[in-house]
Amino acid sequence: VQLVESGGGLVQAGGSLRLSCAASGFSFDDYAIGWFRQAPGKPREGVSCIRKAGGSTYYADSVKGRFTMSSDNAKNTVFLQMNSLRPEDTAVYYCSIDSRMWCSAPDYWGQGTQVTVAS
Repeated sequence: VQLVESGGGLVQAGGSLRLSCAASGFSFDDYAIGWFRQAPGKPREGVSCIRKAGGSTYYADSVKGRFTMSSDNAKNTVFLQMNSLRPEDTAVYYCSIDSRMWCSAPDYWGQGTQVTVAS
């Protein structure tokens, strides 16, 4: 299994970024796929998750209405479109997969991509 994130960077508050996670070594139908983030000095938190076998997507309250998660199963890639970014969105963002129905305890993680939102 390999998960490789990209698309992070520095953006002004109110701006947008699109994160990508290129996945290989497993079938999207067999795992829930999610995005987590970890800010300095804070625990890792769930941001968004596509349920195993699709059909439903979870968003944390803090990003609801601003972030959109999607997947391109043909390209084995998932995306996180982040709009109206805020300084508190600054964190390392990780892609993950979980063999359970939702992203409760991921089995695999990517290496992370840094997102920095300047005020």
